[in-house]
Amino acid sequence: MTQIVEKNKPKYKYKYQQRDTASVSYRMSRVRSKDSKMELVLRKALWALGLRYRKHYKRAIGNPDIAFVGKKVAVFCDSSFWHGLDLEAQKEKLHHNREYWIEKIERNMARDQYVNERLSEAGWLVIRCSDKEIFSNTSQCVQKICKALAARHCSC
Repeated sequence: MTQIVEKNKPKYKYKYQQRDTASVSYRMSRVRSKDSKMELVLRKALWALGLRYRKHYKRAIGNPDIAFVGKKVAVFCDSSFWHGLDLEAQKEKLHHNREYWIEKIERNMARDQYVNERLSEAGWLVIRCSDKEIFSNTSQCVQKICKALAARHCSC
């Protein structure tokens, strides 16, 4: 008796079980740390207002995504997942290697806090915009940045 195999039937119970190290490594290498879509959207809006900035300013702690060097304003574009902006809801969605990812995201959050403190001590004003905030309401992020620059005597 021959066995009939359905073509569309998943091979594994969970989609996470079919990941091998090479494919995960390749996928993770595609995650951009610079010039992400959210960053480009925000930078384009700021540039359209005539604001000039430095990208990925290496002389400031944490390499801000956008830096207004003369006014000492650092802007970070944070992904909701990587920076744990909704960590409790994300914990429920994590299935594969859950402990590792929770620990990784918590380390990222601690690093963000450390960078904020060091930049503040150095006289920088730190602004963090989330991806959801940037994509849903770019003008609100731009306003937040303009207010910070205005407080540092720069016109928007």
